[in-house]
Amino acid sequence: MESPFRPKEHPWLGLAGQNELAKFKSSRSCPMSLSIANNLIIPLTQHDLPAIMQIERRAYDFPWTEKVFEDCLGGDYLCRGLYEKGELRAYAVLSIAVGECHILNVCVAPEFQGRGVASGFLLSLLDIARERQAEIVFLEVRASNIAALALYSKMGFSEIGRRNGYYRNGESREDALVLSLPLLS
Repeated sequence: MESPFRPKEHPWLGLAGQNELAKFKSSRSCPMSLSIANNLIIPLTQHDLPAIMQIERRAYDFPWTEKVFEDCLGGDYLCRGLYEKGELRAYAVLSIAVGECHILNVCVAPEFQGRGVASGFLLSLLDIARERQAEIVFLEVRASNIAALALYSKMGFSEIGRRNGYYRNGESREDALVLSLPLLS
């Protein structure tokens, strides 16, 4: 059965995109992945930390700390960034083990939200998880994050639980919805 997350067409990069990929490969020592359109999804390194933190601080009232990202980038987490024209537009931190993928953080720069960037990026992340033998994906999302909930619903995620008071919200706490998505092979 074909995955609903695989596009029917693969708009791989043309000659200009291949030249951009070659430039990225020569300037970085880590393997690359192609994405749709003229975007590149690449493994993140400590080099990317300033751009990650700039986006994280603009996107969230309660951002992850630089130390948390340093630990993720130096650990066994799958850290990927979506680059367009050499600029970081989105990033994600995933943990994949024993057939499960946990999306710990996924963020699109605020000025690129609402343009379909998250959909394309998430599709690519699901493909990566599938390639690494993940059979199911889990994530937590703020109960008030209507845009993210709409995206995850469109992608086929289902609510499987609630973590009461999971997120900070000023002086109070906010619930997280726990979502899951079985990955089809």
